Amino acid sequence: MKIGVLALQGAVREHCNSLKECGAEPIEIRYKEQLQEVKGLIIPGGESTTIGKLLVRYDMLGLLAEMGRNGFPIFGTCTGLIMLAKEINGSDQSRLGLMDITVERNAFGRQIASFEAELDIPELGLEKFHTIFIRAPYIEKVSGNVTPMAQLDGKIIMARQEKLLAAAFHPELTSDLRIHQYFVKMCQ
Repeated sequence: MKIGVLALQGAVREHCNSLKECGAEPIEIRYKEQLQEVKGLIIPGGESTTIGKLLVRYDMLGLLAEMGRNGFPIFGTCTGLIMLAKEINGSDQSRLGLMDITVERNAFGRQIASFEAELDIPELGLEKFHTIFIRAPYIEKVSGNVTPMAQLDGKIIMARQEKLLAAAFHPELTSDLRIHQYFVKMCQ
């Protein structure tokens, strides 16, 4: 199964490697025409304002938003979570606006405040998941049919809404494939 990784900025290679280890065929997405080849898309970390501008420049923002509204699976990590949100505190930047969530950008501090944590994610089993946070956002508020999947210090850092999955951390930087496997199953 072919799954895309938005290749405009961020940890593209790491997500591709994780998908390969899960048995999927990763496709680096740089042009909107490539979206027709894949069964789902990962939006990696990076800088949300830049990725939003690049999605507009490459004429992908509207198409991706429409695809997401029609059930196309999208998994956003860190910046990808921000791009999926309907609301971003203090920002009117370009975004897909698909998930019924309000997001706080850089919520855990600047780059120097990056950290790692062991978290419970019940949908993935009993074993804790090692998480890596780099200038991470968090989900301040959910509505509609959004299901929070993980929290850290009372802040939602992973959620799902139908075929949309969002994580504030970087699972692609760990050797634990459970979240990528979870997304691959969402794409089947």
